[in-house]
Amino acid sequence: MRAVVARRPANRPDMIPAALPTMQPADWRQAWRDAVRDPRELLALLGLADAVPALSDAAAAQFPLRVPRGFVARMRHGDPADPLLRQVLPLDEELRPVPGFSLDAVGDAAARSAHGVIHKYAGRALLVATGSCAVHCRYCFRRHFPYAQETAAADGWREAVAAITADPSIGEVILSGGDPWSLGTPKLAELTGQLAAIPHVRRLRVHTRLPIVLPARVDDALLAWLRALPWPVVVVVHANHAREFDAAVDGAMAALRAVGCTLLNQAVLLRGVNDDADSLAALSEQSFDAGVLPYYLHQLDRVAGAAHFEVDDATARALHASLRARLPGFLVPRLVREVAGDPSKRPL
Repeated sequence: MRAVVARRPANRPDMIPAALPTMQPADWRQAWRDAVRDPRELLALLGLADAVPALSDAAAAQFPLRVPRGFVARMRHGDPADPLLRQVLPLDEELRPVPGFSLDAVGDAAARSAHGVIHKYAGRALLVATGSCAVHCRYCFRRHFPYAQETAAADGWREAVAAITADPSIGEVILSGGDPWSLGTPKLAELTGQLAAIPHVRRLRVHTRLPIVLPARVDDALLAWLRALPWPVVVVVHANHAREFDAAVDGAMAALRAVGCTLLNQAVLLRGVNDDADSLAALSEQSFDAGVLPYYLHQLDRVAGAAHFEVDDATARALHASLRARLPGFLVPRLVREVAGDPSKRPL
């Protein structure tokens, strides 16, 4: 067991929930199994048993709650508007149909080039490594993705690896999901062992939220695997709010840097979570303090069930301008939207 020390803003002792444990299992698999899956248990842990009338059993049935207890420990006790809680709590608003919000918001299906392989952009291929995640974010653009039929790990990665081998224009492989680091390290090594035999692959990128929500995943076995890889590795983590960082997360980031990983953060602009300049600036500062460079600030992907998180473009641009005015350029993430069919992310 190792202690998780949450950061406490000045003069705000209420920011840390008094009723929650401050220890997390050293074994990430045990922490995974112990995740909170019942929305009412989550609210009870936060002293909010009767404070969220919009809680939706129907939304939870469509897209189940899952959140590690270490992440719950960073939520504010007694605050139904806590920005970390808002990202994971199923609400009635998810069931409201909204024009323009679809099941495949970013055109993944049209970009499929092989089983579990999405090839949208020149020189890069994305592998949907798994459908599993340690946390179920309510705004997830793949919340309706057919993972049962479309994961690159099927059949020992054979079709995915063959597709990359056959296309010499692919120099970078991106592991995504779900969350690729929800796979065991031997499974990841099985994949990279096959990729290492492809001469035109020169770089590996990993998109993962686990170092943020379940930092114990960055264990000795994972670090040994990363250290032995034959290419530069870019790890793109996903944090939307400064309070997603704590001492355990900072330690995971330090360990990843120590084995040579380049660390970037991509966030999503979310109403009620980070749609103010102070929150976004604090996120950039906190991310950089942990050794992670701000990379993208995404406008919401318009996936069905997530409309209540949307921030309009005019507000997004104004917030981004405010960041440019108050932060050095290297702390200002690029404001972008993913548009199906575009050759790259679209700057706003």
